[in-house]
Amino acid sequence: MIVLFIRLLAAVILAFMAGKLISKFKLPSILGWLIAGMVLGPHALSLMDHQILDAQWYQTIVHILECAVGLMIGTELVWSKIKRSGKAIVITTFTQSIGTFLFVSLVFGIVFYLQDIPLYLAFLFGGIALATAPAPALSIVREFKADGPVTNTLIPMAALDDIVGCIVFFTTVAIVAGNLSAGELPAYMIALVVILPLVIGAVAGLLAGLFLKKERSSRGTLLLLILNILIASGVGFIFNDLVMPKPVLNFMLIGMAFSAAFSNMVTEERLEEIMRVFNPFLGISMILVILNLGAPLDYHLIMGAGLFTVIYIVARALGKYCGAYFGAGITKSPETVKKFLGFTLLPHSGVSLVFTGIAVSVLSAPAPECARIIQGTIAAAAVINEILAVILAKKGFEWAGELKSNSAGK
Repeated sequence: MIVLFIRLLAAVILAFMAGKLISKFKLPSILGWLIAGMVLGPHALSLMDHQILDAQWYQTIVHILECAVGLMIGTELVWSKIKRSGKAIVITTFTQSIGTFLFVSLVFGIVFYLQDIPLYLAFLFGGIALATAPAPALSIVREFKADGPVTNTLIPMAALDDIVGCIVFFTTVAIVAGNLSAGELPAYMIALVVILPLVIGAVAGLLAGLFLKKERSSRGTLLLLILNILIASGVGFIFNDLVMPKPVLNFMLIGMAFSAAFSNMVTEERLEEIMRVFNPFLGISMILVILNLGAPLDYHLIMGAGLFTVIYIVARALGKYCGAYFGAGITKSPETVKKFLGFTLLPHSGVSLVFTGIAVSVLSAPAPECARIIQGTIAAAAVINEILAVILAKKGFEWAGELKSNSAGK
């Protein structure tokens, strides 16, 4: 285990260096971390091989750091900040999420009908497509100190989008599994997978807020915050392993609810101090979380990508962009939100791979051919889409005029 941990540490250092290198080309550091994950992962140099990726200690570390990354979302969910635009964010989240689900399902429904492939598979593609991975866009926000209407809409939307994504996907999977008699997913799982992380995080955050609102030294504040993150994650592990039929809890949602709870209990000045102290730990967390997104991606799939992969990438991008454009339009959001928010919603590899794994496990016994179609298409799309999505997300912030530093290339 010590050797594996040293290899993981080396991978983090190399990813950090790759991020610094790629930033010289006026691209976001996250792209370097993502590519480093692919190069160092099991499909290339294997510094981070399956022995590491499948290890329980590694999964534990990643989930804790995902919880930490969730603080980027939750600390923006301060009621005084969002009450002015709360309605617009909810409506736009709904239009871009459900719009993507319906559009991708429709497109693949037509394609599969013409090719005599079961139509239920189209709805699974739609369910996977609507999810957005917030970490890449949030990393760009953090690195370039993005600020403005697009940024202020995206951050709270990231939390709502995860919730809508989980509800729609698990409902779709439950219906498909029931029709295929592939072993029923318990009905309570659909509710628990969304509600449970929020409850765990909120309760832990309320307790943390009682201690964090008191002025403390920087070191004391950091230790107290990390301790409470460990407690929230620990409760998440207990429920993930003992209550859920399979480990599917979203630890970023736990971190989001945790930080949203204490952020509404402390003063604005105290919250800024807490996050200033936490920023170095957050930076390390971002690198490993993105490494974990990149490592399972097989770059060889780029060469083998088929027509379904192209259709999936294009249909999902159109669904996200048009859904966000429509939602921003009917809520009379700023013009930059209407035009550029959709670009920041394109990354989704981590979430898509988790959803794909669940869908494949449901289909593998009753419909192995459908399982292979969905696995091959999403795996290839994850590689191609994530590289393009990071670049386009950065350009979205840039075109909106919200990059405040390192914004060369305008």
